[in-house]
Amino acid sequence: MLLLLKGLDCIRLAYNFFLRGGKKLRNYGEWAVVTGATDGIGKAYAFELAKHGLNVFLLSRTEEKLTELQEEIKAKYPKIEVAHLAVDFSKFDGAARASVKARLKNLDIGMLINNVGMSYPFTKFFHELKEQEVADILEVNMASTTWMTRIVLGDIDNELNPIDGMLKRRRGCIINTSSGGGRSPSPLLAEYSGAKAYVEMFSKGLTAELAPKGIHVQCQTPLYVTTKMAKIRRASLTVPSPAAYVKCAVAQIGYGNVISPHWSHSLQLWALSLLPELASTSLVSYMHHGIRAKGNKKEQKEGEKKEK
Repeated sequence: MLLLLKGLDCIRLAYNFFLRGGKKLRNYGEWAVVTGATDGIGKAYAFELAKHGLNVFLLSRTEEKLTELQEEIKAKYPKIEVAHLAVDFSKFDGAARASVKARLKNLDIGMLINNVGMSYPFTKFFHELKEQEVADILEVNMASTTWMTRIVLGDIDNELNPIDGMLKRRRGCIINTSSGGGRSPSPLLAEYSGAKAYVEMFSKGLTAELAPKGIHVQCQTPLYVTTKMAKIRRASLTVPSPAAYVKCAVAQIGYGNVISPHWSHSLQLWALSLLPELASTSLVSYMHHGIRAKGNKKEQKEGEKKEK
């Protein structure tokens, strides 16, 4: 019976990834906000959403990279409006939030891509992390998603008097980027996977709250993509480029609450789900210990070079 259900899952996934058409994203609103927009998945999202006719508001840390990206998007899609604001999400305090809120206040925000994230420098035991790394992983992965979601929903005096944002317009879409690592135990990435699990559960709760108000919330859980954070340079069948991943991800917007939007990632997670948790955890642990050994070796060599 279990195998039959898993087989039906495969058929459903094949339809979802290769046959079903995407939503008309402009129906959510005129503007999309993308955090962590200047690299990897965030940058790919900015271009893909502009391609779909959405104006794009870019949020990331480095002003120079934001300006450069804004010019690139405008050159490729001259009819699209593009704006940006430099924000350090590791220090997303009240002043920073007020700055973002002021810039977004008068825009018809239809979509928020909560993409900014931070992982370990390489897989490590939790106690090996530096204190600042522990703090930044919490702040960048969890606090940024939480506060940015609150900002685009809009302030309310009370339930009957929404002032601004998606709640007032009763439409919108919030995409929260989690990770396949947040779907099951992930030894040597314990804090990162725990933070991403928060993003997933936060998204599930918001779905129940906001669906009746016309706002769709979706948690996307990628596995490896060729980004700086993943430290993988070459794309393959199971490790897509940011552009390839985002093309699939955008096609899944509006469908489902928690998904892994690239077909190869979804297939890998499905295969892992066939294993008992102890077996899948042991497999992940074996892989992460190998990465840790390579990371420690590289770190030691770099330290020796600096000493010379």
